[in-house]
Amino acid sequence: MNIGITCYPTYGGSGAVATELGIALAERGHEVHFITYRQPFRLPSFLPRIFFHEVDVGRYPLFEFPPYDLALAVRMHEVVRSHHLELLHCHYAIPHATSAWIAREMLREAGEDVHVITTLHGTDITIVGQDPSFYPITKFSIEKSDRITAVSQYLKEETCRAFGCDGPAIDVIHNFIDPDVYNREKYPSLLKKQVGQSKPILMHVSNFRTVKRVRDVVRIFAEVNRELPSVLVMIGDGPDRPAAEEEARMLGVADSVSFLGKLDQIAPLLAAADLFLLPSQSESFGLSALEALASGVPVIGTDAGGLPEVVRDGETGVLCGVGDIPGMAAASLEILQDRKRWSEMSKLASADARERFSRDAIVSKYESLYRTSLPAKTT
Repeated sequence: MNIGITCYPTYGGSGAVATELGIALAERGHEVHFITYRQPFRLPSFLPRIFFHEVDVGRYPLFEFPPYDLALAVRMHEVVRSHHLELLHCHYAIPHATSAWIAREMLREAGEDVHVITTLHGTDITIVGQDPSFYPITKFSIEKSDRITAVSQYLKEETCRAFGCDGPAIDVIHNFIDPDVYNREKYPSLLKKQVGQSKPILMHVSNFRTVKRVRDVVRIFAEVNRELPSVLVMIGDGPDRPAAEEEARMLGVADSVSFLGKLDQIAPLLAAADLFLLPSQSESFGLSALEALASGVPVIGTDAGGLPEVVRDGETGVLCGVGDIPGMAAASLEILQDRKRWSEMSKLASADARERFSRDAIVSKYESLYRTSLPAKTT
């Protein structure tokens, strides 16, 4: 198949999953075309059967805000025609599915067509899509897609609650990991050498947005560190990073907290972690938690959104209520101070992630979705 993929190329779960999906599809012999304003951050410079088409947004005095959605629609139209794409897989409803609908209508005017598949990742439904300014166009874009997928059962239910189910049925296809990448045994313990071999390493990875509650990460760590000297490694960047840094200074733990910024490859760092903290207000899925589990790192998180679909409470991690800092700190200490329990959780976490969220199994589900959505003659 010839497949177009549009996603946000920036640091974040949806872009990571879309890129990894494209790479896996190309390895299976499909031709994959990424259509976006920048090369996705997890896409190497060259891979066989993978092509990148940059969306050029012209700047004219008439436009105070350059119309990316229209430029994207034009680029999609061009790439579909030039490379005979059979489908466009859009990650996020707006503006990507909206642009794909425009491109498809332009193609139909010329007697051509393309199928549109939209994957919902979370923010497009739970925050942006429910804003009154965007609600009608989000609902329209969902209903005009040929097929819809959601990354969790929670997100499917939230979509139906917020927008109704008048469009195509929503298939739940979870996010995935590559077991070979998230293999704790294959990486040298460079991080342990830097922060100290004897201290437990707690870790957090995110885009540092408000929903991630990064101040809570630091507060949980401070309570743990008070009883069990540890280190906290914060990976990523975003608007709430200064707040997290200030919280560390206020609580007197700044010397034990390392902010590493955005990193493309986090598997080598996860391999050195003892515990992963994710006290989010909500997670549509929790890709960073899945990557931690696959690396054998128990997760301390919240029982919110789709995270309970990823973390088995009491088995591969512990889930507490949103804002329950004492509860999450206590759970962290209990696991870290009982090495036998930590070892059991670590092994189960790695095995469970591989059994339920393996790359091959999930990519096969997308392939099946593609084939059943296309006319028989093109498969």
